[in-house]
Amino acid sequence: MSVTSIGDYAFKDCHSLTSMTIPSSVKSIGNGVFFNCNGLTSITIPDSVTSIGDWVFEFCKSLKSVIIPEGVTSVGSMVFWNCSNLTSVTIPSSMTSIGTSAFHGCSNLADIHYGGTQEEWTKISIFSENENLTNATIHFNSKT
Repeated sequence: MSVTSIGDYAFKDCHSLTSMTIPSSVKSIGNGVFFNCNGLTSITIPDSVTSIGDWVFEFCKSLKSVIIPEGVTSVGSMVFWNCSNLTSVTIPSSMTSIGTSAFHGCSNLADIHYGGTQEEWTKISIFSENENLTNATIHFNSKT
């Protein structure tokens, strides 16, 4: 038997957790899974993941970059709330929606690597309070 989902708040407040590689059997990441894991600097999300809930990385202040895998169509509200050291995010062309305040408080977010075209980017529903995302430099047709 393999793990197919990580339940809500599974690693909440694990301050000594510094890195995580999610197994390739996982398809969904529940709400607040890494909430306030302020020592988390590195996360590897496999291509098998298609769903990322709300508040997943909220207050992960040491997280510097994240690659959201192809196949993920939406990220929840406040998913990266107050990830103040986050500088780079890769967003797949499969993305259709980015939740409210997903990148609120990500004051150092500088680069968004988007797998699709500029035209495809305009079709993503980006909800309110995501100025740190929309003000970053967006690199189109980028997988890195």
